[in-house]
Amino acid sequence: MENKWFFSVIQEDFRAGRIDVDKTVKLLEKLDIRCDVNHVKYIFKENDIHKNGKITIEEFRAIYRNFAYRKEVVQIFNAYSSNRKILSEQNLIKFLKQEQYVKMSKIIASEIIQKYEPIEEVWGKGENRMTIEGFIRYMDSNDCLLFKKDCTHVYQDMTRPLNDYFISSSHNTYLISGQLIGPSDLWGYASALVKGCRCLEIDCWDGSQNEPVVYHGHTLTSKILFKTVIQVINKYAFMASDYPVVLSLENHCSPQQQEIMASNLQSILGDTLLSDALEKFPNELPSPEALKFKILIKNKKIGTIEETVGRVGSDKHGQIVECEEEEEEEEDDDDDDVEYSKGHISMIKEKSSLMRNFIGYSKKKKTRKIKIALELSDLVIYTKSEKFKGFHHAQLYQKFNENNSIGELHARKLSKQKAREFISHTNSFITRIYPKATRTDSSNYIPQEFWNVGCQMVALNFQTPGLPMDLQNGKFLDNGGCGYLLKPEILRNPKLNFSPNEFKECNPTTLSIRLISGFQLPLTNKNDPLVLIEIYGIPDDQTKQQTHVVRKNAFTPQWNETFTFTIHAPEMALIRFVAENQSTIGSNEFLGQYTLPLLCMDKGYRTIPLFSKTGDNLDPASLFVYVWYHK
Repeated sequence: MENKWFFSVIQEDFRAGRIDVDKTVKLLEKLDIRCDVNHVKYIFKENDIHKNGKITIEEFRAIYRNFAYRKEVVQIFNAYSSNRKILSEQNLIKFLKQEQYVKMSKIIASEIIQKYEPIEEVWGKGENRMTIEGFIRYMDSNDCLLFKKDCTHVYQDMTRPLNDYFISSSHNTYLISGQLIGPSDLWGYASALVKGCRCLEIDCWDGSQNEPVVYHGHTLTSKILFKTVIQVINKYAFMASDYPVVLSLENHCSPQQQEIMASNLQSILGDTLLSDALEKFPNELPSPEALKFKILIKNKKIGTIEETVGRVGSDKHGQIVECEEEEEEEEDDDDDDVEYSKGHISMIKEKSSLMRNFIGYSKKKKTRKIKIALELSDLVIYTKSEKFKGFHHAQLYQKFNENNSIGELHARKLSKQKAREFISHTNSFITRIYPKATRTDSSNYIPQEFWNVGCQMVALNFQTPGLPMDLQNGKFLDNGGCGYLLKPEILRNPKLNFSPNEFKECNPTTLSIRLISGFQLPLTNKNDPLVLIEIYGIPDDQTKQQTHVVRKNAFTPQWNETFTFTIHAPEMALIRFVAENQSTIGSNEFLGQYTLPLLCMDKGYRTIPLFSKTGDNLDPASLFVYVWYHK
């Protein structure tokens, strides 16, 4: 039956005789078989008996079976098929219930058969059955991905106050390379918004011809016009998500150019700019749902929301308020970074001098008088920037609409020494974490440690790939990738008295992952793949394990190893799968990775797509696993 169907599909392509490798790729795609061209070329060469770059229909069939009939999938089919040829609807239901944990009905089974079974005569005469051809297409489909379908759309409660959510946040969004030298670029904003980022940073300085500019002050980064930044944000703000965007202004402009900024924001953003308090939320933060399609300004603000409301409609042009402000500071760096700086001094004198000057500027702690244009100040409603002066001070004096920015070193010390107070603070106030000044190469910290204490805006350099951005991207895959994640109850309910540093769940979650195989992994010189499984979460949950190395096989490496993890706070945990090529000299070669929240993992036999360092999908490169977890 399968042979008849197979030859009926491909025989027309062989009328002219043999086919070459390009035609082979197209024919595999015609048969709905995902394939990597480099792997096809390798398998083609193995099956080209006459070594003339052309293959027969039988040789193509052998290639097809290499790609389609994966041993581990055929074994599953045979285990549930009574005759190893046909899978009855009843046995399909049995498989889906027992192995895939699907809440089954005959209707679902029938839909799966009709969707994936290519041989119509198997199910077209009142009998719902499936051949191996349909089964392999089902197992390789989006229906069998590791990431839960329910998590691909917005499903969380979006009516809670803003401070109850993790918010996807970017640091110095305008930079697309280093922090000291390099271009400021509009693409930084467009790219971040397309990725679902909801909090963007804009460093604003006085520009020529009365036009404010955006760049990293006291550095050699290039400048772009503030108004063009706002135009790009207006264009891309709601492409990936309907939920609010926060513009975090680091404002160094004179009052005159602040008024230009206010004018640009109002004229370009129009009704999407939130410039007045919502009636239902005079004394509490609104929800993401209430702020849909709105852009909020995060900046210094003079006076209260009530005073701002009282000035609506009045002429504020030329009105300037002077106030005292203690400048932001970051603590002294650790020894590693001092050595890093000294190394750069010896290697690149000019850059090191610039770095010392910039870091020195960043660390100055002094009180200064600043002038704020009322026109800009009154555009700040629910996201007023306020200097962090300690948890006790915040509980006594901080207003509901005031938020803090804390440098990573200070935040790390607080998270280790005063975790419960930190969580109590983030229960009430939006808190933003930003990278330390010595990260001049735009490197990132590990964001998990700050999510562990409920920090809402954990800002990263989106332009820098690596582990921190893998965790960021993986975490915010959840809830439809909308950029807002409802914090777990242990971070929202003060009565639970949670601390990530002292938490032991009496009934922890057991996670079991059988790493079965890989498929069409990126080819290297040696092709000796292994896989790491890493857990990120509260300190007691963080661990990693790895498979053995499979020698000289990147096409279908088989591991068949089972790993078991005990997870005390599953609602905080991220799972990262990393495929590497073993290297005898130096570190292993990165092949691909996939990161997702533990609670977004589907159980059963699942396919894990792999992504490159820069976040590109490496399809069809993938891992095949069996996942099971329970309390």
